[in-house]
Formats: sequence, structure tokens, C-alpha cells
Amino acid sequence: MLTPKTIPNPQFRNHLTWIFLGLWVGTMLLFWQQHQKDSTLSFANAAAKTANAVVNIYTFTNQETPFNHSNNQKITNLGSGVIISKDGYILTNHHVIQGASAVIVSLNDQRQTRASIIGSDPATDLAVLKIELTELTPINLGNSDTLRVGDQILAIGNPFGIGQTVTAGIVSAKGRDSIGLNTYENFIQTDAAINPGNSGGALVDLKGQLVGISSAIYSSSGGSQGIGFATPINDAIKIMQSIIEYGSVVRGYLGLQVQENSHQVAIALNLTTDDGLIVTSVTPNSPAYNAGIRAGDILISIEKYTDLSAHRAQQLVSQLTPGEDVTIKGLRGTQSYITKARVEKLPAMQAVEHN
Repeated sequence: MLTPKTIPNPQFRNHLTWIFLGLWVGTMLLFWQQHQKDSTLSFANAAAKTANAVVNIYTFTNQETPFNHSNNQKITNLGSGVIISKDGYILTNHHVIQGASAVIVSLNDQRQTRASIIGSDPATDLAVLKIELTELTPINLGNSDTLRVGDQILAIGNPFGIGQTVTAGIVSAKGRDSIGLNTYENFIQTDAAINPGNSGGALVDLKGQLVGISSAIYSSSGGSQGIGFATPINDAIKIMQSIIEYGSVVRGYLGLQVQENSHQVAIALNLTTDDGLIVTSVTPNSPAYNAGIRAGDILISIEKYTDLSAHRAQQLVSQLTPGEDVTIKGLRGTQSYITKARVEKLPAMQAVEHN
């Protein structure tokens, strides 16, 4: 007697198919997670993506000899820069190229060329160069606004002129604005080793995207002590665009100096409030002077902004457009007032000195 073959239930076959599919997807997911984990253990991918966009910068000045009065060129500075565009624009620091009679840029592929200085901004210690070479590799731009304290970053540059070097660290702080290095400060602080020669180099995230331009170190010895500062790339790009378009950075100007008010200050000066900003001086014939603002007044708001620090007020005014009217609310004694000031262009600034 023949026993008929058992025909598997179609539902059972579908069930087995889904089991095998689930096992395959799970295996692939584990492999992918392991690959991602292995990738995060190394900074090699991020460094490789950015290496060709970071350049070494050598500056020269003409030195006159005392006997025959002939000019000799002498290397006076070493620094770094970052290629921002395929047509050769490079971001670096103002103090790297300050006073240079010639600037030479050395690429990671061993090419060297002379660079033109498009312009610089001593107030933020940024400068823009341009080189005339083909087949350049510009860096990918990140978003410095999305950086978080604790994020891992890399500093890439040319410390001590020994060649391109990569150091790793984290974002230690953001918005550092009272360091005393520049007139306008909004630094990213990092513990990645930044040494002399790193100035103007790249601060990148682990995707290889530029998030800052390395600017300075805070050190008693001249070497890295785990406190480095970089200009956020979102700020630096705006500066660069202004320099390319106008030859300099156009900033607003009101012509007044302020200091922050506090309970202790209000008691000491016998003020009627401990809010606002105290006007310490007003430049004659400036927009603030013509608007009726005087030393001793207390500024309650500039436009819609209240509760301003002295530094934030300075930044706010610098971002105003020359020619526009700005509304200012103030207090003189017990009498409040509202006035409008016509913003002017900030006069040319003297170069910021660096040690």
C-alpha cells in the first residue's frame, strides 16, 4: 500500500521564509553595526577626507641688509590654511599673513605656489588667500551651530612647520567670547592639541566636515596645554564672503561704549535700576551721539533685544547694516526714552597684535 506524500502547508512555507529572511536581515545588521563600531574607533576616514584640503603656508618679508641696503626675503611665519572652493579660495588667520610681502602655499600633493592676499579681518583674525591651481580638493563644510559640547573633533594643520599633523579631542566649550584675543570672539574651545603653526588649519568633525578654523592656544609655555580655540565655520564663511565681495568686512557702527549693569554696580553708582547696559562713553558726532544718547544713560534694549551682555551688544551692532535705523530704548535718571540711530559703517580698524 502506497503512502501519499505529505504536502507542506503553504502557511508553514511562508512562515519558514520569513524566519530565514529575518535571520539574514539580522546578520547583515550585526555586520553593519560592527563595521560602524570599528569605523568610530579610528579617525583615519575623517583625516583622509580632509588631508588634501589643508595646506601649509609660508610667509616672507623683505629684510634690508645694513651694509649694502639690498633686500633679502626671510621666512617670518609658518601657518596653515584650508581650501574652501575649487577656484582656489583659502581661509587662514590674519596673524599668519600679517605684514607678509609674499605668501607661499604648499599642498598635501607636494605642489607649491604663490598666493594672492584677497583681504583680511584683524577683528576676527581671519584672512582670505587665492591660488591659481587646477585639480584642487576643497573641504566639505559642516555646520558649527549643531556642534555639541563633548563631540569628537580633529585638528589638522602644520605645527612647528614639521608637516601635516592630525590631533584628536572633543569640543570643550562653545561661545567663548571673553578671551581677549580678538575684538569679536565666538570661539569653539577644544582640547585637541593645537600648537604654533596650526593657526589657520582645520577643525573637522568625524565626517570630515569643516566646523572651525583653528586660531589660537591658551598657554603659558607657548605649547599646547589642552586649551585651543577655533572660529566657527558658520562665522568664518560670512567673513570670507564679505572679504571677497567688498575687500573687507562691513560692520555696523553706533559710536558708544557700554558696560554691564548689576546690583552691586547700581548701588555703587546710585542708579535707579540694575538692568540694562551702562553707557560709559559716546563718540562725538557718532550715530549714538546724534540720536541723543549720552554717557551715564542706561540702554534697556536695542531693537527687540533685551537682557544683552556688553559683548553680545557689540556683536549685535556689528551685524547691523550701515544706513538702517535702529530703535534704542534708554533710561536717563528716572526718565525713559526711545530714540532712533542711523547706523554707519565701522571705521577701519588697526591690526590686532599677536604674540
